[in-house]
Formats: sequence, C-alpha cells, structure tokens
Amino acid sequence: MAVIRSDRPLNWFQVAAVAAGEPLELSASARARIAASRELVEQIVARGIRAYGVNTGVGALCDVIVSPSEQHTLSRNILMSHAVGVGVPLGAAETRAIMVAAVNNYAHGHSGIRLEVADRLVALINADCLPEVPTFGSVGYLSHMAHIALVCIGEGHVRYRGERLKGRDALQMLGLEPLVLEAKEGLSLVNGTPCVTGLAALALARAERLLDWTDIVAAMSFENLRGQLAAFDAESLALRISPGLKLVGERMRTALADSGILAAVVGQRTQDPLSLRTIPHVHGAARDVLAATADVLNRELASITDNPIVAGTPEAPRVYSQAHAVGASIALAMDSLATAIAQIAAMAERRLDRLVNPLVSGLPAFLAEPGGTCSGFMIAQYTAASLVAQNRRLAMPASLDGGITSGLQEDHLCHATPAALKALEIIDNAGRIVAIELLAAAQAYDLQSIDAPRAPHTNALWQRVRLAVPTYRDDRPLADDMTIAFRMIADGMPPPLPNPGNIRPGPDDSVSDAALAALASLTGIAAVGKLGAEPAANDGRGAAHAG
Repeated sequence: MAVIRSDRPLNWFQVAAVAAGEPLELSASARARIAASRELVEQIVARGIRAYGVNTGVGALCDVIVSPSEQHTLSRNILMSHAVGVGVPLGAAETRAIMVAAVNNYAHGHSGIRLEVADRLVALINADCLPEVPTFGSVGYLSHMAHIALVCIGEGHVRYRGERLKGRDALQMLGLEPLVLEAKEGLSLVNGTPCVTGLAALALARAERLLDWTDIVAAMSFENLRGQLAAFDAESLALRISPGLKLVGERMRTALADSGILAAVVGQRTQDPLSLRTIPHVHGAARDVLAATADVLNRELASITDNPIVAGTPEAPRVYSQAHAVGASIALAMDSLATAIAQIAAMAERRLDRLVNPLVSGLPAFLAEPGGTCSGFMIAQYTAASLVAQNRRLAMPASLDGGITSGLQEDHLCHATPAALKALEIIDNAGRIVAIELLAAAQAYDLQSIDAPRAPHTNALWQRVRLAVPTYRDDRPLADDMTIAFRMIADGMPPPLPNPGNIRPGPDDSVSDAALAALASLTGIAAVGKLGAEPAANDGRGAAHAG
C-alpha cells in the first residue's frame, strides 16, 4: 500500500518509508492543487507580473528581465548551470528521500510546476529509476535537485536495475519522453529544502534505531562492569524533568531486571563512574533532541519552501519572492542531532575502554586470552577512539559556516544540506562504535568471573551475537567481526524494550502497514536474527567459557 500525499503534508516517517522503497501516490486533491498553482504562473507570465526566476534571471541576475520567448530556455539552463555536484553519488535511500520531499513540497500547491513534472518524479521513484546525484557541492540546496531534475529532461544519468544509464535512455525504457520545461519550472525543480528534509528524515530513522541499540548495549556493559542498579531508580530519576531520561531509565530497568550478576554486587560501591551512572541522563538527553528534531522536520515538511511562492487566484495572482527556501531551522536541528549522537558515541567508547582496561574491569586484560600472545580488543578500542575523534571534528556546526555567493546577493548561508549529510556520517560512525562495544560486552560475558546468571534481556542479545560470531581468540581478523556487528545494528533492532513513542507519527497520520514493513528494511524495525536456542557450549550464566 502506497504512501499517499493527500491534503496533509507527509511527515518524516512517511518520507523515510518511501526512501526505504514504499511507492508514492498523489491524491486527487494534491494533483488539483499542483494544477491550480500552474494556472497562477501562466497568469503571471501572461500579465507580465515581475516574478523572480519566472521572467527574471536568478541570484544576482534577479533584476534582469527575461522575455516570454526565453523563459523555456531559462528553465532548462538553470538545471544545466546548477548541476554542479561533486564526489561519490548518494545512496538509493538518500536519493529517494530527497525526491519524495520535493514532491511533498510541490503538493502544497504554491510552486507553479505542471502536474506532468510532479508525475515524472513520482514515476522515477516508483520505478526505482534513480538519478545519479553527487553528494557534495551544496551550501544549502540547489545542486542535488538539479542533478535529479536533469533526468526529467533526458539529461544526466540514473541507476536502474543495476545499470548506469543516460537519462534519455532510462526514460525510453520506462516509456516516457523527456520533458520540455516551461516558465518557473527549472527554478522550482532546484529550489526549496527537499534535500535537507529528505536527508533529515533518514537521519531521524537511523538515529532512533541507533539509540535503541545503544541503550541495550550499554546495559550489557553496565552488567559486565558490575554497576549499581540504584543509578536507574525511578524515584531518583523523577527528580530531573526529562521525558528522554525517564524513558531510558525505564528501558535500563527492564533490560537489567533479574540480573544475577548485579544482584551479587549490590552495595559494593557508593557510586559508579559517570559513563555508567549517567546513561539515563546522556541517552535521555539525546532522545529529547531527537524528539525536538522530529518536530522541526515535520514543520519543515508542512511548510512551503519555494522562492518565489505563487498564491492568490487566477484573477489576482500574487508572488512572494522572499527567503522561504532558506532552511535555517532544520540546519540548526541537524547540527543539534549530530552533536547529540556524537556524545552518545563518545560515552560508548568510554564504556568500551573500561571493559578492556584490567585496572577497572575485573576482567582479563583487553578481554584477551592470557599469556601475552593475544591482544584481544586492545586495538579495537583504538578504532573506537579514532571514530570518536572524527565525530568530534564532524560535529562542528555546519550552520555557522557562512560564506558569500552570487555576487553578494546571497551573503548569508546556513548550510542545511551539509548539516544533514554530516549528521548521517556521525550516525554511521556511532553505529560502528556501538558495534565494537557490543562485541566487547559479549566477550566480557564469556570471561565473566561471577558465576551468576545474566539478565534475561541482555542474555537474549548475547545469544544473538554468539549466533553470528564466536568468542574471539585472536584467531581471525577482528575487523570481520566488527563488520558483522555493525550490520546487526544498521539492519536490525535489539530485543524490544519499552517503545519511546515520542517521535513517531500518531494514528491520524495513517502510515500503512506496508510502509512500516518497507521502513523496517531501512531502520531495522523488524528484529534481525532469532533469539532461540542458546549457542552450544554455554550455559547462559556469567561463567567464563574461553578455554
């Protein structure tokens, strides 16, 4: 069942669902709004009403008048001159996300494109015939959508059924002809904030999944390091007002319920180190940022982000040539989310360091076989430390980069799309850090000296890890295990804990079951692996079985 753009704008979850492969449809009302907005542009052209990018040049050429006979050429030339992206192409999910966000914007009915243009983008999405879009080169928007729009006119390249094709050849295979753009359509195709909103929807989906993983992996480390459960006491946590903190506290109590290991060490320490006792505070703060980012993104998707915007009636058309295409709010939100995830990953590395450090862990040095010939997880912690440092560099706010373009006409830039791109990179790095912590925590269980059972929930995740990789004995490249663990995190979810429920759309948003299933492939809503029988040669308790 398709995601339908109807009277209501799409929310972030629906955008992510289409990015994962769900088809997109325009309702009759959305189609009518698009057609009505085109009529406004035609009246603007016929009456000679000055409108930026319709009958004028763009950027610093905004005061140069373009005659009606040249307006087709202007639209085409805008795509050619704005298709200036560089670097490796975006992935399929990223490209689909940007395209569906663009269609959502046009469906507001204030962009002035013909219905045929919106239908062309929908057809490419649903055929999974995806334009080749270089990742870099944007200070806010423009270049990504220019590369997408090239395919609509038979230019550029696509990836279709595993092949790289010229845009014209791909259209022919789909039974479509290249479009000839009319007045304003070139500008509408590159304008607005679909690049950042599409990428931001993916960032939210991936960050939400990562936070779910990080909670349960942190619980494994907490148990192995014999933390004091008082850190998650509900009455104590209630003294600090934070929905995220409250939720994470509940999740940690659930994950560690009935832990024999923790029962055996109650009261042995007055206070745990901060990387253990602040799990609800730090993870909870990140969840609060996630919820705030979702609100900003949904507002952005509900907003009209063209320049110019067409409004009014055919009898009295109006043109608003202002700054709605500037995505300052979503740029700030992406910078905030990136910082939050970078902090989560940094604390995961601190827990990892405690697991491998014999001075504080109570476990064999570096979780290695004894005797000095094995290094165990010594250098894996180096990798995590390197990724934390990389995240720290990436977390510098893109929204403060500034710059000047277009001959001083555009003398303030907020770099919204770069903010989303680096947030995605930080989330990816964080997933790798948490994957290393997951492997180390599983190894620590195998070497645990306390002969007591693990919590059922952490034991279930340990089982899943051991179904995928055996205990590590320096007998194979550890990088291969790290890749397997990262794919577990990137493609699936841990055993379920209480659902956050604070950023998902409500029942009125009517995301279909099929959309949820499609999104599972992207965000890992469905569990990966099974939680069945205990792996051989282990009794499910905390005793070491390394020999």
